[in-house]
Amino acid sequence: MSDLFEHGFFGVSGMESDAEFIPLITAEEEENVNNQEFPSELPILPLRNNVLFPGVVIPITVGRDKSIKLIQEANKGNKIIGVVSQKNQEEESPSFDDLHNVGTVAQIIRLLKMPDGSSTVILQGKRRFEIVTPVQTEPYMRATVNVFKEMPIEKGNQELDVMFKTIKDLALQIIRDSPNIPSEAQFAIGNIDSPSFLVNFISSNMNADVAKKQEMLEEMDVKKRVMMVMEHLTLEVQMLEMRNEIQNRVRKDLDKQQREYFLHQQMRTIQDELGDNPQIQDVRDFEERAKSKKWDERVEKLFYKELEKLQRMNPQGAEYTVQMNYLDLLLDLPWGVYTNDKLDLKRAKKILERDHFGMEKVKERILEYLAVLKLKGNMKSPILCFYGPPGVGKTSLGKSIAEALGRKYIRMSLGGLHDEAEIRGHRKTYIGAMPGRVMQNLKKAETANPVFVLDEIDKLGRNHHGDPSSALLEVLDPEQNSAFYDNYVETEFDLSKVLFIATANSLSTVQTPLLDRMEIIEVNGYTIEEKIEIAKRHLLPKQIAEHGITKNDISIDRKVWEKIVEEYTNESGVRGLDKVTAKLVRNRARQIAMEESFEPIITVEDLFTFLGAGRSRTKYINNETAGVVTGLAWTSVGGDILFIESSITKGKGKLTLTGNLGDVMKESAVIALEYLKGHSELLGLEQEVFDEHNIHVHVPEGATPKDGPSAGITMLTSLASVFTQRKVKMNLAMTGEITLRGDVLPVGGIKEKILAAKRAGIKEIILCSKNKQDIDEIKEEYLKGITFHFVSKMSEVLDIALTKEKVKNPKKIEVIPTKNAG
Repeated sequence: MSDLFEHGFFGVSGMESDAEFIPLITAEEEENVNNQEFPSELPILPLRNNVLFPGVVIPITVGRDKSIKLIQEANKGNKIIGVVSQKNQEEESPSFDDLHNVGTVAQIIRLLKMPDGSSTVILQGKRRFEIVTPVQTEPYMRATVNVFKEMPIEKGNQELDVMFKTIKDLALQIIRDSPNIPSEAQFAIGNIDSPSFLVNFISSNMNADVAKKQEMLEEMDVKKRVMMVMEHLTLEVQMLEMRNEIQNRVRKDLDKQQREYFLHQQMRTIQDELGDNPQIQDVRDFEERAKSKKWDERVEKLFYKELEKLQRMNPQGAEYTVQMNYLDLLLDLPWGVYTNDKLDLKRAKKILERDHFGMEKVKERILEYLAVLKLKGNMKSPILCFYGPPGVGKTSLGKSIAEALGRKYIRMSLGGLHDEAEIRGHRKTYIGAMPGRVMQNLKKAETANPVFVLDEIDKLGRNHHGDPSSALLEVLDPEQNSAFYDNYVETEFDLSKVLFIATANSLSTVQTPLLDRMEIIEVNGYTIEEKIEIAKRHLLPKQIAEHGITKNDISIDRKVWEKIVEEYTNESGVRGLDKVTAKLVRNRARQIAMEESFEPIITVEDLFTFLGAGRSRTKYINNETAGVVTGLAWTSVGGDILFIESSITKGKGKLTLTGNLGDVMKESAVIALEYLKGHSELLGLEQEVFDEHNIHVHVPEGATPKDGPSAGITMLTSLASVFTQRKVKMNLAMTGEITLRGDVLPVGGIKEKILAAKRAGIKEIILCSKNKQDIDEIKEEYLKGITFHFVSKMSEVLDIALTKEKVKNPKKIEVIPTKNAG
């Protein structure tokens, strides 16, 4: 009801000063109007955006030609017209179909000529009517009408009395709470003594659309009409209370802000007088720190531009702190700050030999880098990637390299990182923005040429926040990283002097473009001998120092170390060995603390007391069973041996594969069987043998998933053995991929597989002839005691692997000797 009495209570606001006072209708006048006779045919005046109610006085600006003609003629005559609201307010020339059926008989009170040439007519509603039949449309509308009498209000009806009082109270509350309604309106509402006119008056002036008002006009039941008005007024009161509450809250916040602003201005003036304005002090500090920076003209220009921006900011604003943090970062980054490399190659070699046993390739590459750096004086740092099984010392190599070079050491773990902004940073306009972790670590290192280890690069994640491995492409490109752009820093930073070292357990999950930017160096697992040396030289002294005992308190001889490595650890690296060593030292520390008597030397018998029962390694199984062949496998923790088992039963040639095998491994079994079917003469078998027997191939440890093509020749040998019932050669293992053409293809992980074979007691290994180059790169001590057979055809594998001897109690499979049998 916010526009209540928009045109004034008793006339039209803005009308001429001598406008006639229009009194509100009294109960007696209302009764007279209800008994008054009106013509059955009336001129019809369409109203665009209003509804006239009985008893209510409203001004209407008349602009349409038909309406002007109608008003002029009616004003000369009996001044009685019919007023009906349009259904569509936009209609310029409405027909009877465009009008509502129910309207209000009105009397023209006054016709006024306005200064702009238009006419304003003041109408007073009399009674409701319904259009019965249109009579004419030109020069204006006329129609026969049925004029309604107002339904008498039942006197003494308490419910109606309460309802009338309620809507009057609601209307008065709206007038009081609304700033847009003059307070005089309260007197007008208070002076209305006619209940029906009160309803009509409020309905006419309340803040509702034309359709809602028309609905109230058409409602003949007074009680229902009162309910409709009451619902609308209640909603209006609630909306008004909510609006006032919001306005009060906003005004309160504004008052608080203005108060704080004035206080801060006064405080700033006082500080200026005292000479200790914090903002000025901050700027001076930044300028003082900037004097010692070795940045180029581009960065210097950026810094002073951002510093000027800080001076123009309000210190109490949120952006001021953001700008302060940004300038702090610019000053903290090591622009042009480099440590001097220690180019003593003998010293560097000594440090690398001291900290790590073996790893000749890595040590050789670092010494090459130092040699070139010493001769040339300046060069782009290489991007190295060490990959190999866990626990072989990839990460700790970075520390040793940093010490050998005399550089700062930084390690950044990438495992599970899935947000690109962690590498490139956020734009500083965002709330909580930070530079990327590359820039954060350089700030921590305080030098622009540290040794930077990117740990676990193969475990980078990817999701809707972006792909961090793609963001690393710029960091790890020697041709691009001289101008690395961090979103927070907003300018290029030179990373070309940083020695980046990435580590990975597997290269299969690393993006190909990322691999292309790095120099891949394989860090292999250790032999038993190497592990024993590492334990004696590094692990035991480290654990003795960490647990507060002396080297005289514990001693472990070589045989005990060998048993620990073989039975208490199963890994390529030495992380598990370190844990076992720590347990032995802890037990000795407990004995010392509890003042127990003990012998310093740890014996084989002591291992059961301190460590419990060991686990025997998988050893070679004898060849007494046909169809059981030893294969070599690569795992993420190093090499291992596995057994392929085959059996046959009478049937229809069905092939069954079990052991949690992957698709590639299953395909190898199918290829092997098809090759044997196609070359049955090699084994002296008839073709019917394959059609009359079901074949089952199983790989033990069924809970462990297995996949890959390298068990191809092992499956071939297993199937050939079970069909011929011939023994497989003793102490023999093999690895290689097969094709339907009968070729043997090379596979990877050769060093780890050879170490696993040695641990299992294998004496002979069958490999693809193309894997010979891998054998040539392995140190001689790794190969001692093993004979290698290099093959290129599957027929060669069978010739080497199968003996002439048959197993005891062989299955009865009819074998027809041929020239090629054997």
